[in-house]
Amino acid sequence: MEPTGDHDWNRACTLPDNTELQERTLKTDRDIVIGDRCRIDYGLSGNEIVVCEFSKINGNIVAGGDVRIDNWCEIGGDVVAEEDAYLGEGVKIQGKLVVKGDLDIGDNVQIERGFEAKGWISIRNPMPVIIYIMMYLVAVLGIEKEEELNSVFEKLFGDDETPAETPLMIPAGAVLDMQTFSVPERMSVGSGCRLHGNIRAGAIAVREETTIFGSLHAKEAVGIAPGSVVHGDIRSDGDVTIEQNAHVLGNVSCRALTLHEDARVDGVIRAPGGLKIERREA
Repeated sequence: MEPTGDHDWNRACTLPDNTELQERTLKTDRDIVIGDRCRIDYGLSGNEIVVCEFSKINGNIVAGGDVRIDNWCEIGGDVVAEEDAYLGEGVKIQGKLVVKGDLDIGDNVQIERGFEAKGWISIRNPMPVIIYIMMYLVAVLGIEKEEELNSVFEKLFGDDETPAETPLMIPAGAVLDMQTFSVPERMSVGSGCRLHGNIRAGAIAVREETTIFGSLHAKEAVGIAPGSVVHGDIRSDGDVTIEQNAHVLGNVSCRALTLHEDARVDGVIRAPGGLKIERREA
């Protein structure tokens, strides 16, 4: 797929509302799209789950809908699909495969602990996941022309409220383990989330009532929305905004800080560019 500008789906990270990292599983009720060449040290639980090529998921994949795993991926646990499953060439599953619907399977697929499929089994190379994702974006996000992709990604990854249908999207080359959640560019965390680990990204936006058990490190801006809690430090080469009733239990180091008077920072503040206090509305 050709790049679609600064907000290419393959470069930005979006965690929808109420995403949780619990007991070695990243869990959401939305669809999950994992970019190529990712390394994720825990499992995935969602509706429809798509994993692009050369990625390694060191855990179980449990999907309420379809599962699509592209060429040469490795899954370190079980794969369970309540509907259909599509496995590309060279996929290796170290656990078992359970498919409640039909199974499309490519060449040289290895399933260590056997498989169970209730529907039809077709031995063929399925549609490449990258093409499927384009069709998925057209269907789910209502894109009619390829030229509209830029405006859609602006809505997905911009500063405005994230659309309700947005899937959980992990960009290509991301590294996620129990200590660090590292993505190459912008990361948007929805409201009501609970995450464990230190987040490293180009820029970070955290929405309302989210709890992060770790520190935030960003090259650009960081925004913490009302009621969110960060159990760690915030370090940014850009500006940081901490809104009403947000709580940072560690230090804040940035270029300039905008801090609401009802927010709380327990540690030391370093902001050479200045500190601005936002007053509550009358």
